Amino acid sequence: MVISTGNPYNDINDDDKFVRTFEENVEIDDLIWHRDKKNRVITILEGDDWQLQMENELPFVLTQGQNYYIQKEVYHRVIKGEGQLKLSIKEYNHEDI
Repeated sequence: MVISTGNPYNDINDDDKFVRTFEENVEIDDLIWHRDKKNRVITILEGDDWQLQMENELPFVLTQGQNYYIQKEVYHRVIKGEGQLKLSIKEYNHEDI
């Protein structure tokens, strides 16, 4: 099921995680700094030269097949690369993963 959120991405539920897709035509200005309410592990499924920037850190390129941990309530943003970006996101309610 696709969830329309009014955000610059689409989500598809997949059991205990969801797949998020940022289309290649997403506007750069729509990729804003934000915080998540839960801890997350994201896995990059598809995307070239897209980057992740955490608060007070330099951005780094996201690598297909790699997992990244995003702690809840920490500001971060995605920086547009080539083509679309597709990630799998698993959320956790507890502090330790």
